[in-house]
Amino acid sequence: MNAELVKKALEIVGNGNILVNLISRRVRQLNSGGGTISRPMVLNTGNLGMADIALLEIVEGKMGWDIPELLAVTRPVRRKLKKH
Repeated sequence: MNAELVKKALEIVGNGNILVNLISRRVRQLNSGGGTISRPMVLNTGNLGMADIALLEIVEGKMGWDIPELLAVTRPVRRKLKKH
């Protein structure tokens, strides 16, 4: 992978773990063959590997992603049983 592209993409994504997951998923799509989802979204891919193409797509703003919000986890309150 091109170190300069990694640096630029990391500035955009902000989290290395998320960047790795984005690249991994996109490389699988590019390697799958067939269909429009497996075509590079950038021009002049030349001698670039699939990971570099995925990085270039992120850097050029061709690929987006959403990070879901974390939900607060609460413990259920146990109800007291009524005495008869």
